[in-house]
Parts: sequence; structure tokens; C-alpha cells
Amino acid sequence: MNDLGVIEVGREAFWVILKIGGPILMAGLLIGLLIALFQALTSIQEMTLVFVPKIIIIFIALVISLPFMINNMVDFGESIFDKIIAIS
Repeated sequence: MNDLGVIEVGREAFWVILKIGGPILMAGLLIGLLIALFQALTSIQEMTLVFVPKIIIIFIALVISLPFMINNMVDFGESIFDKIIAIS
């Protein structure tokens, strides 16, 4: 495998990481922003208020996006194994 092939595999891996982690990170970011807005509007400055809703929303996002994540990982793994077979 030449340098261009290694760069291509790294680029594909980067995009798979973004596609897999993106929905969960966005859910956590959105709920954190909403709770921060709620805290600013109501002047409630409780630090622990963020944790429970964020954990619940991230867990729900994980359960919902798990088939999508598994499908992306399997496709990426198959493409890597195909490239390994092509090298041999």
C-alpha cells in the first residue's frame, strides 16, 4: 500500500468516527444548551441540574442511533478487510 492508500484509509476512518459520534455529541450539546438557557432564564444556578437530563438524552440517542452506528462500522470494517485482501 502506498502513501495515497494510507491517507485514504485515514480519511475514511475520520469520516466514520464523525458519523458515529456526531449524533450523540449533538444530542448532548443540544440538551446542554437548552438546560443552560433554562438556568439563565430562571436564575437557577444548580450545577447538578445538567447531569441527569444529559445522561438520559445521550442514552436515548445512543439506543436510537445504535443500528446506524453498527451498520457504519460493519461497512468500514468490510472495506478495510477488502483492502487487506487486495494487498496480499
